Amino acid sequence: MSNADIHFYFDPVCPFAWMTSKWVRIVQAQRAYGVDWRFISLRLINATVDYDRHFPVGYEAGHTAGLRLLRVAARTRAEHGRAWIGPLYAAIGARVFDTAAEPDRADGGYRGTRTFLEPILSEAGLPAELADALDDTSFDAELQRETDEALALTGKDVGTPIIHFQPRTASGSSARWSEACPARPRPSRCGTTSWAWPVFRASPSSNAACASGRSYVAPAWNLAGSASRRTGTPAVGTPRES
Repeated sequence: MSNADIHFYFDPVCPFAWMTSKWVRIVQAQRAYGVDWRFISLRLINATVDYDRHFPVGYEAGHTAGLRLLRVAARTRAEHGRAWIGPLYAAIGARVFDTAAEPDRADGGYRGTRTFLEPILSEAGLPAELADALDDTSFDAELQRETDEALALTGKDVGTPIIHFQPRTASGSSARWSEACPARPRPSRCGTTSWAWPVFRASPSSNAACASGRSYVAPAWNLAGSASRRTGTPAVGTPRES
C-alpha cells in the first residue's frame, strides 16, 4: 500500500502525461511530496475502439507500444519495488519525447521493441532481461485493474494523466484529469508561493463533472506563463488519444 501524497497515473507514450510529470517532479522536490507513479493504459482504454475509424494513422501502434512498456514497468515494480518506477518513467519519457527520433525509426511501434527499450533500462540501472515483459500478457490484468482504478476516480471519458491528490485523506482527497502541457516547466513557478501548482491542484466543487460525477481540471498554458482553467464534460464514449 502506498503512503504517497500523490498518485500519478501515466501512460508512457502520452505527451500530456510526460509534460505534466515534469511539473509534478519539480513540485515534488520543492515541497517534499511523495509520488507513487501508477499505470493507466490508453490501449486498454480504447480496447473496443476501431482505430482505423477514430484515430490518425499510427495511433494504434503507438498506444500498443505504451501497453508493452507498461508491462515492463509492472514487472519492474514487482521485482525491484515501486521506487524504481519514477526513474524508469523519466528515462522512457526523455527518450520518447526529448530525444530526436532516428529517421527510419520514427513510427510509434518502435517504442515497444527491445531495441528501443534495452538502452533505456541500462541507463536507468535496471537489468536488460526486464524487456522480456514486453510480450508478457500476464501483466495485462494488473494494468487493466490499475487503469480501472484511475478511471473510477474521474469518470471513464477522460485521458491521461490522472492525478489523485492526498489519497490517504478521505476529506481532502481529490482526483484530476490533466491535459496541462506547458512548453517547459520553470522551477521558479512551481514552488510554494507560485500560482502554477495551486491553480493546477485546486478546483471548486462547482466544476463541470465527468461521467462519474467527479470533477476534473485541465489547465491551459501558454509560453508567456499565464494559465487558464478549462473544465467540462467529455462526450460519453469518446476515444481517448491521450
